[in-house]
Amino acid sequence: MAFIAIVVAMMLSSFITNKRWDWSFALQIMNQKPVIDGLWKGTIIGTVGAMIIGVSMGIVIAIMRLSENPVLKWVAFGYTWFFRAIPRYVLLAILGSGVGYLYNTLQIGVPFGQQFAHALGLSSGLTFFSLDINTLSNSIIAGIVGLGLSEAAYMAEIARAGILSVDIGQAEAAEALGMSSGKTMRRIVLPQAMRVIVPPTGNEAIAMVKDTSLLIAIPIIVELFYQTSAIGTRTARIMPAFVAATLWYLIICSILMVGQYYLERHFGRGFGEKKPKSKRFARAAGMGGA
Repeated sequence: MAFIAIVVAMMLSSFITNKRWDWSFALQIMNQKPVIDGLWKGTIIGTVGAMIIGVSMGIVIAIMRLSENPVLKWVAFGYTWFFRAIPRYVLLAILGSGVGYLYNTLQIGVPFGQQFAHALGLSSGLTFFSLDINTLSNSIIAGIVGLGLSEAAYMAEIARAGILSVDIGQAEAAEALGMSSGKTMRRIVLPQAMRVIVPPTGNEAIAMVKDTSLLIAIPIIVELFYQTSAIGTRTARIMPAFVAATLWYLIICSILMVGQYYLERHFGRGFGEKKPKSKRFARAAGMGGA
């Protein structure tokens, strides 16, 4: 305890006495408009969008992994294998530069539509719609999609673990009452699995806040860490810029931790709680001890 107290005192002394921390300038950086825009548009919107994609796809992929259909099972396994193996920075760089290099436009339509249209004398090419990949790949949408696709692979394993934690008898009882498999999953299995799913999902959301700093790989400059670093480089005061980014990350993650605590308490009701002894049992125990 004494050693810890000494270390903490030394750290506080450094924070207060070392002028190179430049706390006043760090607070000024936190309140500058480009930093606030990067906080909202890059970090917060990027996190929310990526987690929506990740959680939604993750649950679907987890159900596919647990399916008795071998095609669905192996497709889900291949997805998790691929996206868990690719670093997020590399994936974002591919989406930002590589996809635009390979495809100028993404056309959705009949396979080999150009050949069929030419053979039939048509001019449309049997294309339903097309997307400008170069424009899309340099936007926040590409970043959200990239982070969401990567997150879905991790969320699939988390959701699968949560589903497997529910006793199979629960699903069998629901099906015996006439519930469909889909309704059983939504009404019986997933609500109970949330007790196991919520804690690691909260950790993933907190990690996603920090991973939005990887959006520079696309590149997206409307992002918190990029904007604070740019101010630090322009003013030659790097450390206050890092402090400003750190403080914003601490604020956001602290809010998420509080939300995670209440979600865990909500979904964990009735699990691991000690039941109070009845008065009759207490009296019997007292008589036995006498």
